Amino acid sequence: MKIDHVHFYVEDAKVWRDWFVHHLGFQAVTDRISSFHTCTEVVKSGAVYFFLSSPLLPTSPVAEFLRQYPPGVADVAFGVEDVESAIALAQKHGATILQPIQEHQVGTEFLKCGKIAAWGGLTHTLIERSLVFDKGQMTNDNTFTTIDHIVLNVAVGELENAVAWYENILDFQPQQAFKIKTNRSALHSQVMVSHNGNVQLPINEPASKNSQIQEFLDVNRGPGIQHIALRTTNLVSAIAKFRASDLSLLSVPQSYYTQLKQRPGLPLSPLELEAIAQQEILVDWQEYTPLEGGNTAPLLLQIFTQPIFEQPTFFFEFIERRFQAQGFGEGNFRALFEAIESEQIKRGTLQ
Repeated sequence: MKIDHVHFYVEDAKVWRDWFVHHLGFQAVTDRISSFHTCTEVVKSGAVYFFLSSPLLPTSPVAEFLRQYPPGVADVAFGVEDVESAIALAQKHGATILQPIQEHQVGTEFLKCGKIAAWGGLTHTLIERSLVFDKGQMTNDNTFTTIDHIVLNVAVGELENAVAWYENILDFQPQQAFKIKTNRSALHSQVMVSHNGNVQLPINEPASKNSQIQEFLDVNRGPGIQHIALRTTNLVSAIAKFRASDLSLLSVPQSYYTQLKQRPGLPLSPLELEAIAQQEILVDWQEYTPLEGGNTAPLLLQIFTQPIFEQPTFFFEFIERRFQAQGFGEGNFRALFEAIESEQIKRGTLQ
């Protein structure tokens, strides 16, 4: 299994196509899949494909979605080896089948796909492709290489059910678990991973009434995708470009880097740390022992945008993993949580 594409439902697909091209360096893909009731644009970077749809008529499924939810991710499409087995497994465990398996030919490619209901307004399309999806040549123009992970928020008390759903329906396995608590709010998170390890899906639930997760659920009017992490090979350079294109990012206080220097085993030169601090990037690493071989600690660099839509729902994360860094960095998770709390305070939704 892998992530085939992510489908956003928005008010104006062309405006958002231009936003991705201008702010994040995506390329627009031509001749795609509009219909008489829905305008669809496609953008890509590396192996990352985003579909952007907006309604042309009130009868569009996008119009129906936007009557219930704010703009955001409507569908996460997974590429599977055998769509009939995948849909049969989903059906066996009680998933709602929204679209039975259909067969299409797109150019020289033959594909079979079905769609199941997930959480809230979220759906999952399962796609079997007869040829490798043209993910584009990996060139220096591609800022991103792949989707690192996708984060789902569910209501309080629903985390266990959501974990069981992804285990049973899509054969995901539980991995890291987090309990993040500050003086003001808290969340619980369970990372789910596809059987082959290619898809990572952390699921969050609020652990306090004023949690940022609860704010998301209130504004989103139900569960949904809170953020997507895009992986890059040079985060410092990418963020410098994004700042030049006026992308709004969460700020990190310089005191964070003072504390970082006091933590033993910091695997960065003073010059590298200065460049990272200038771009306000979060840093986490796993300490190594000589017995493990090698002498370089796995290192995680992360940064987060402000919510990209008008309401405080969906945002992007950009991530760089060095030296086979795994996981999500508990230190970074807490730093992110505190950064979002400070934005909540500005909005007046957290005392």
